[in-house]
Amino acid sequence: QVQLVESGGGLVQSGGSLRLSCAASGFSLENTGIGWYRETPGKEREGVSCINRENGTFYGDSVKGRFLISRDNAKNTVTLQMNSLKPEDTAVYYCAKEPIGYCSGWLWHLGFDSWGQGTQVTVSS
Repeated sequence: QVQLVESGGGLVQSGGSLRLSCAASGFSLENTGIGWYRETPGKEREGVSCINRENGTFYGDSVKGRFLISRDNAKNTVTLQMNSLKPEDTAVYYCAKEPIGYCSGWLWHLGFDSWGQGTQVTVSS
């Protein structure tokens, strides 16, 4: 059974850091792409980052230079390190699996077939 479980969310002050993890089970991360997305009420789902099967990384404009995505295939986990957090980063963050593995359509969340349940990140001003 394919499962993605996010963890690491919480409440942090503006300028602080959080480290989100996406733990995969039921499949190997090795040849897949993993994307991070976030949602806030009344706004469209926003692509945050994606890491492809060749460890190529992609970031949304709003998080470039502040967030870092990485993967540990041995632990079957993808991590999103979030630094210099801003109140506008407040959202529920989701990870998702892209089986083809190249993150080609990640900005439009195309090609992702499994999603986690999300973890809440709240940044206070």
